[in-house]
Amino acid sequence: MLGVRKRALDLLARREHSVVELTRKLIDKGFDEVFVHEALTILVSDGLLSDARYAESYVRFRMSKGFGPVRIREELRQRGVDAVLIASYVDFQAPCWIEIARKAWQKRFGGQFPEEMKARAKQLQFLNYRGFTTEQTKGIFKDID
Repeated sequence: MLGVRKRALDLLARREHSVVELTRKLIDKGFDEVFVHEALTILVSDGLLSDARYAESYVRFRMSKGFGPVRIREELRQRGVDAVLIASYVDFQAPCWIEIARKAWQKRFGGQFPEEMKARAKQLQFLNYRGFTTEQTKGIFKDID
């Protein structure tokens, strides 16, 4: 079990991990599942492994990369973070999402909203793929139309 703990701490030294993510990585490295669960339980109780810290860090990182709340919520869910915890870190009503969407749109399209419907649809599809809601997308273009 000492080897599992050391490897887990090595991974945590690089960045935060969710419990599910770290479990998967350690089992994939060939560690016994029983030892992995035991070691991670101790790391959680010692405060060295925290899904809350992971969620907070992950949300901040993805926001800085221009991703929206829908996509971030889904990525956290896929990484095994509890829905209640996700809801506490991903606030769909936060006004910052419109500004994040605007910056992602400007970076990708140079801030030019085209006249043609096909080009408009492409830009809206990009923002939808990035994880922004329809309301957030409308917030970007309300001054343009």
